[in-house]
Amino acid sequence: MFLYFSLTLLMCLSYAYYTKEDSTSSAAFQADTLGEESVSSSAPKKVSAVNSNNINQIRRFFSKGMDRFPFVDTVTYTSRVPWLKGRPAWIADYASHYETSRHFIARGLNGKEDYVSQNVSPGDTFNVINPEKDIEFNLLVDLSTCTLDFTCTNNETGHTEFIKSYNVGVGRKDSFSPSGSLTPLGKYKLGDKIAIYKRGVENYFQKKKTHMIEVFGTRWIPFGEEIENCTDSAKGYGIHGLPFVFNEADDTYTEDLTCLGDYSSDGCIRLAEKDINEIFSIVITKPTFIQIVKEKDVARGSED
Repeated sequence: MFLYFSLTLLMCLSYAYYTKEDSTSSAAFQADTLGEESVSSSAPKKVSAVNSNNINQIRRFFSKGMDRFPFVDTVTYTSRVPWLKGRPAWIADYASHYETSRHFIARGLNGKEDYVSQNVSPGDTFNVINPEKDIEFNLLVDLSTCTLDFTCTNNETGHTEFIKSYNVGVGRKDSFSPSGSLTPLGKYKLGDKIAIYKRGVENYFQKKKTHMIEVFGTRWIPFGEEIENCTDSAKGYGIHGLPFVFNEADDTYTEDLTCLGDYSSDGCIRLAEKDINEIFSIVITKPTFIQIVKEKDVARGSED
């Protein structure tokens, strides 16, 4: 009797430990139009955006193990492929064939956040999103908390996976706007006129030659079209990085993190450099929709 009781107690303690350690991963398996942004922060109030949801499934896009998403395939690089004749295949060819961005492929090749370089050798493996899978990505922005939730939906099964939540910066407060800020409400589809900005690269913005990284950070993805309940047209809005500030003393750029969790843009959604780089490498591969609400819990309640 004593032995049976001891074994039972040991099993209960083991289960409790397993549940605590794996609660996050278990839950993970259950869900010519650039916007005119202000570089300076003029927000009357800063939101302390605390994210209580610690789920992060980004790794499953790039994992080559059993935990990768079911719509992600791992392929082995070879320069000779049956679907391309007459010349070797490069990363751009694989990206085109598998309808997966070369940025997604390069990130998987590098095994880290950097996906600028795209060197590849025979035998290297990387992930692609299966072009036969009907997948879409969705971004939900909550203006009340300055957060963005990233989810992925399999339209064949209707199953949605929660990927990750990010802190963002949004439009300045405006009592005349339906949203209460310069950021519009509604559901938009992201467009394909994307851009990557590097330190030192200039372009024309508001009829003035500008270092674009000082306005848009390192990445830009525009709103492409209005889908539902939009309070403004898609033109001019987008998601992009935080502005960078140039330091003349040491000739360097520094990311302006004060714009994160802040109401200071001209309406666009701003993310930290590491976050916009992360999202950019994934969402430009498939149809992506962004929905902006005053408060997501209230919006969801109205849908029930």
